[in-house]
Amino acid sequence: MFTRFTEPATRTMVRAGMLALDAGRPTLSTDLLLLALAETRPFALDAFTATPEAVRGHVDTGDAHALLATLGIDLAEVRRRIRPGTGDPTRWRLTRSRLRPLRVTLYGPLGAIPLAMHARKAVEVAQALRRPGPVTGESLLWGLLADGSNGAARILRATGVDLCALVRETGMPVRRAA
Repeated sequence: MFTRFTEPATRTMVRAGMLALDAGRPTLSTDLLLLALAETRPFALDAFTATPEAVRGHVDTGDAHALLATLGIDLAEVRRRIRPGTGDPTRWRLTRSRLRPLRVTLYGPLGAIPLAMHARKAVEVAQALRRPGPVTGESLLWGLLADGSNGAARILRATGVDLCALVRETGMPVRRAA
């Protein structure tokens, strides 16, 4: 599936997968996809004002950092030393199961992580809404915002993002109620 993604969008998906695996999550969920978008910023949207720190405050990424910090261990430094190259997008792949078509899994050097239902929907919407060409960071953001029940809009609103301005800037197609 990554053949349809731009390199920055692929890096975002890989980062989301690494966050999910690091947090010990059973699936890659939309909150981690949003955090990966905030960290990698695969777009130039002025209205996307959420910082990684602000989004991280609304996302459970596990408490390994805090626990090891009390012992004087910098987990980020440990990971940099023992996992060189694991964030390389060419070493990851996103596949849909042939036997279970609703299962989409991200595979990489750190392991495999299935996408949760809402994250899978966000990726599928990104693919369906893309303008002629590959899936971009904006497309992934569209996918997250298109589903009001996945919590991404709530997190963005809580971090101070003007959602109306963001939707206008992305050019996201909006259906108006009659």
